[in-house]
Amino acid sequence: MARPQPPQEEEKITRVKLPGKDEVMGILEQRYGGNKMLIDCFDGKKRNCRVPGRLKRGLWLRPGDVVIIKMWELNKDRGDVLYKYRPNQVEWLKRNGYLKTESLEF
Repeated sequence: MARPQPPQEEEKITRVKLPGKDEVMGILEQRYGGNKMLIDCFDGKKRNCRVPGRLKRGLWLRPGDVVIIKMWELNKDRGDVLYKYRPNQVEWLKRNGYLKTESLEF
C-alpha cells in the first residue's frame, strides 16, 4: 500500500552557498605568499584578503578560484576568505546567472 505524497510546493532550492551580509564573491587573482592574496571582487574592487587560521590547512587556493570573502568591519578594502567553490558549483552559478562567464576567462 502506497503512502500518500505531501503536496509539492514550489521552492527555489539553492544548491550552493551564496554570499550573505558583508560577504561578496570574487576570483583569486594573485597569491602573495603565506595566507595573503589579491582577490578581484564582483562589486568592482580588488581586495587584499587572507585565509583565517582555522581554514589555513583545509583551504587550498590557486589563481582563478571563485571564492566568498567576508569584508572586515573597520576596513572594507580587506577581508577573509570563507569558502571556495568547486568546479561543479561554479558551473551551477554560471547556469543560474550568479557569475558572468566573461569574468572567468584567464
